Amino acid sequence: ELPPKTELVRPVEIHGDQRELYEAIRVAAHDDVRKAIRKKGFAASTVAILDALMQLRQVCCDPRLVHVAGASECQGNAKFEMFFELLTTHLEQGRRVLVFSQFTRMLALISQELGKRNTGHVVLTGGTADRQGLVDRFEAGEVDVFLISLKAGGTGLNLTSADTVIHYDPWWNAAAQAQATDRAYRIGQKRPVFVYNLIVSGSVEERMLHLQRRKRHLADTLLGGGSAAPKAISEEDIDSLLAPLDENEDD
Repeated sequence: ELPPKTELVRPVEIHGDQRELYEAIRVAAHDDVRKAIRKKGFAASTVAILDALMQLRQVCCDPRLVHVAGASECQGNAKFEMFFELLTTHLEQGRRVLVFSQFTRMLALISQELGKRNTGHVVLTGGTADRQGLVDRFEAGEVDVFLISLKAGGTGLNLTSADTVIHYDPWWNAAAQAQATDRAYRIGQKRPVFVYNLIVSGSVEERMLHLQRRKRHLADTLLGGGSAAPKAISEEDIDSLLAPLDENEDD
């Protein structure tokens, strides 16, 4: 029998420059989406919709991921700061941590900061040649932090020496996120496992999770990688996803 697993959502509030950047990108993205829908119709506007959602998700993760004017000068990054507070606390408690993100550039930024802090870690992305070598190093206790990209390590790895999982950005496909968590929470795990989901309050991240709860197949149709139109969602849903940060959702 497996030990207990505790899943927690850590809300993140963004302020100042980061909030202004989110709103600026949101307004422009919403305008682009509305234009695409008027010109081509909703079913043919998937690319514009995905691009808009991607940019907002990236701002939530780290303004440095976004290639727009002013992003590089953005002061403050609420999620990045919360993540390192959380990570530091758990490492001080002797815990061993898996960190998942969909964005390899986000993992690179985290890795860069870990290097500055002299925190031993390994990184697994789609370009990693010696996957098993990294797994062996982590499982042997050489390092206590393993950064893993969605596509490269969400399945197929056995990392039961970890007892903490941090999902830096939400995965719209709940099953895929659960599979990633199960890299640690599987047969062989001897300790209680804690799973943290970092979610920017009122943002596209939180709104997408609300939608996912209401529409089971959202992830498959909208972000499944295929060319099919997002039939599971409506124009009203898109307007909700692209709503201002200050607007509360009616759930």
